[in-house]
Amino acid sequence: MRLKTKYEVGEIPLSEYPRPQMRRDSYLCLNGLWKFEKVKRTGQVCEYSKNILVPFSPESLNSGIEEGFTLGLDEKLVYEKEFEVGDELLCGTTLLHFGAVDQECEVFLNGRCVYAHGSGYTPFTVDVTSSIVKGKNVLKVECVDGTESTELCRGKQSSKPGKIWYTAQSGIWQSVWLESAPVRYIRALTITTDAKKKQATIVSEYEGQQKIRVFDGDRLLFEKTFSGNSVTVAADFELWSPENPKLYDFTLETDSGDKVSSYFGVRSFGVGKDEKGKTRLLLNGKPYFMNGVLDQGYWSDGLLTPPSDLAMEEELTALKAMGFNMVRKHIKIEPLRWYYHCDRLGLLVWQDFVNGGGEYKFGHIALWPFLGVKHKDNDYKYFAREGVKARYEFIHAAEDTVAYLKNCPCISTWVPFNEGWGQFDSAKIAAYVKELDPTRLIDSVSGWHDQGRKNTTMRSLHTYYTPLRVPRDPRPVVLSEFGGYSKKVQGHVFDEEKEFGYKVFQTEEGLLLGLKTLYLKKLKPLIKKGLCAAVYTQVSDVEEEINGLFTYDRAHCKVPVKEMKKIMDEIKVEAEKVK
Repeated sequence: MRLKTKYEVGEIPLSEYPRPQMRRDSYLCLNGLWKFEKVKRTGQVCEYSKNILVPFSPESLNSGIEEGFTLGLDEKLVYEKEFEVGDELLCGTTLLHFGAVDQECEVFLNGRCVYAHGSGYTPFTVDVTSSIVKGKNVLKVECVDGTESTELCRGKQSSKPGKIWYTAQSGIWQSVWLESAPVRYIRALTITTDAKKKQATIVSEYEGQQKIRVFDGDRLLFEKTFSGNSVTVAADFELWSPENPKLYDFTLETDSGDKVSSYFGVRSFGVGKDEKGKTRLLLNGKPYFMNGVLDQGYWSDGLLTPPSDLAMEEELTALKAMGFNMVRKHIKIEPLRWYYHCDRLGLLVWQDFVNGGGEYKFGHIALWPFLGVKHKDNDYKYFAREGVKARYEFIHAAEDTVAYLKNCPCISTWVPFNEGWGQFDSAKIAAYVKELDPTRLIDSVSGWHDQGRKNTTMRSLHTYYTPLRVPRDPRPVVLSEFGGYSKKVQGHVFDEEKEFGYKVFQTEEGLLLGLKTLYLKKLKPLIKKGLCAAVYTQVSDVEEEINGLFTYDRAHCKVPVKEMKKIMDEIKVEAEKVK
């Protein structure tokens, strides 16, 4: 049963400017009601019979489409939106942005195909200057989605959901919007910071003269006009951390008249030894215990799409109030505003890449590793990664993910593979990701299919049924999944007859006691033995999986926030003993 959250979506949902790190004054949100139809892949729409509320997928409650909607393999979705533009959006270059469309799509503007995109979780931008006109315009989007019939990246979506697999969705599921820029405009920014030197370097994809202004609140810290595309700003910057999430705003103005606003936080991530010689994860050059929670990013009324910006903000604020300093974003990419809230609230993020591949084989992926059997990940058949096209699609999506999120101060760690599903050539992939972004940590094979000390950057453990431990290893040892304690809350579950979790509790008092024992008796002693990070499963229930701290509809928190904070404070005190 689909459940409504408390958050109102409004006539134009998620209408906030979608890209906080590269804002322009020109902005037209195209979210809202679109004409909608489902037809055969080879067919055409003669007449639209439905309206859909974009950016919610038709399988979601918030979309306004009837419950039980599914998209067949021989079918496609067709969206159409009429909108008007004035001179303010036609003054140079007009850009059309899509946050995400699942799984493959073609975009038409005024009858002309302007773009095709083949990855369901990454954004894309189309220069529509030659197709858009003053006055009325017609935008059409056609989507197909094979879910597990292809090896493309699909995350936790399944046409047969149950347990750790969730309702498949399709079509537009993040914001659609227009903006205008000069003919010569800033195409992208790359921001890197150096905590030791207390400086930030901004590389602008623009050739010509530019002026940068850096602010601390309303106070101007730095101003410089420069030629070329790179500028380094040095000042007595406060270092960003979960305890001090200090951000600095800046603007860039070009000699062509383009202007963008952005921000940065000065921090660094690394690996080093503590005073006892144990390998630790470092934040700003010092050992830092990353204490987090797994976040699938599913919503009872929006599926992959949060109901509102406020919903994202309030959930992250609650996690922070509980005492967590990190979130592992699990096999999903969020809208950029989610990461902005992590930046300003002070939550580190471990960012998973979106997995895919062939059939998930339980014996290969979970059973044999549990029994101690190891397998090399260049065996593509074993890991359900035989498709050459799908492997290249994963690499391309990884490139897009890093490019999309690289400027977010909160992201500390990239996680290419999870529990072996679709895993391939992990050492090469990790090296390539490090080449793309040398500033962050990499958990290359989160879970069970460790490829040895020479090939992976962390010893990453998922432990649900066996005792928690820290194996002897020269790499940082992280507990990248554990816990998964479940408590059903009647009236707030997806299915009253089904439930999945790793340890079941009948009362919330029992759940709280179980969490105290788990953290203070079992996990806390491991920190001095070398444990560098911990990720509890999970933020919220998701359909049949009811091991969340919050119910699926986010209406109820199963553990008092203040009590959880007390537990996390004890973990923090223990972690601060590591120097």
